Amino acid sequence: MEQNEGAIDLSKLFQIMGARWKVAVTLIFTCTLLALVVAFVLPKEYESTTLVQTRNAGKVDVSGAAAALAVFGGGGGAVSSPTMNYIELMKTRTVLEPIIDRMDFEKGKKPDAKAFAKKYLDIKNTKGTNLIEVAARSKKPEEAQMISQSVVDNFLLMQTDMNQETQSLLVKFLDKRIAESKQEAEEAEQRLANFSKENKIYSPDEQVKAAIEQMAAFDKAIADIEVRKKSVQAELDTAEAKLAEQKMNSKAYNVSDNSIVQNLRSQIVAKQVALVGLEQLYTEKHPSVRQAKQELQELQTNLDAEVAAAVDSNAVTLNSTQAQLLKNYTLAAVNLAVADAGEKKLKEQRDKKEVEIGHLPDNVLEYARLSRDSAVKSEVYLNLVKQSEQSKIQEAMDSMDIQIVDPANLPDEDKPVAPRKKLIIAIGFVIGVLLSMGYGLLAYKREMSL
Repeated sequence: MEQNEGAIDLSKLFQIMGARWKVAVTLIFTCTLLALVVAFVLPKEYESTTLVQTRNAGKVDVSGAAAALAVFGGGGGAVSSPTMNYIELMKTRTVLEPIIDRMDFEKGKKPDAKAFAKKYLDIKNTKGTNLIEVAARSKKPEEAQMISQSVVDNFLLMQTDMNQETQSLLVKFLDKRIAESKQEAEEAEQRLANFSKENKIYSPDEQVKAAIEQMAAFDKAIADIEVRKKSVQAELDTAEAKLAEQKMNSKAYNVSDNSIVQNLRSQIVAKQVALVGLEQLYTEKHPSVRQAKQELQELQTNLDAEVAAAVDSNAVTLNSTQAQLLKNYTLAAVNLAVADAGEKKLKEQRDKKEVEIGHLPDNVLEYARLSRDSAVKSEVYLNLVKQSEQSKIQEAMDSMDIQIVDPANLPDEDKPVAPRKKLIIAIGFVIGVLLSMGYGLLAYKREMSL
């Protein structure tokens, strides 16, 4: 009996609704009419879209937009892709406030950057690609186009400024190392010239030439390490300066006592010494030399990965770019330690080799040492100059990380994106149907209760 009381007699329900069809039709018609009025009363909105492509979607670094994100404090948690960083940067005050200032808002109703982005912008990334779509909405087609295009233009200006600031800082530190190396090279050349003049040695004999050639592999390796030390020191100074801007203490993330890092560092030093020995016997194209260089590169890659993992384990509370800044600092510090250890080991091996050819006259040996020292210092200076020029070129290239694929379009006045009249009318009709059904159920319950 309880089940029968709780069940609804559909035939009875429809009979009651049929008897009151005028009320049901009136509800449906009224809701649909109201929806129609709302659809035509609501102001029109137009949408303009700009499509851009990130040039280096898989790269995360401390320059340009990535560093800017750290300055503005965007993001948190694990390291995200540069594409997502770019999307967040497009919503910052630096990008949006110039646009807000260009628009006419009533006094006291001027929105902040966050509210403006929420109301006027829809910036999204097509999953699995490096494309960003910047869609802007406004009541005027021209204004929608202006917003969409200005977001991209302002972002490009901000990114260029940040790239130039970071790269200029690196170039500044490199220039300091270049000045030091130039002075060392000039002093080494002067010492060689003075010694030659005092001892009347201007053209060494074949025996001295052979000794110099024999030591060439060590000298080249040491010169390469000196260049690396100076460039890594510049990178270290740059990262440290950026960390100082973030008010972060880099010393708290020291991974030098990591056993895996220490083991990899020892392997790299040993492989560097082994490579020098091979270069004394074979040319650069020999399979043994190529294999040794490849193994050295693999060890360096493993070291980079281990340092990154070690930093990640201690930096889970940092935002994405702060974590990357810290990684770059830590990696530069570790690479500097590797270079110091490698240089020390190679110099030890070179000294042993010098002892083996110690039967030559003292003044001839001194000439050979000064000649090699001058060559090393000159090579270090020239390589640092090349690296500085490459950094300046990179400074210009980094400003092109974002490329406009489709510029902002001018929406057609006859094709607004909102309000969606058909959808609003359909929703009004559905609401009317639901209300009429509710009215029928109420009438049914009243009759059944009598």
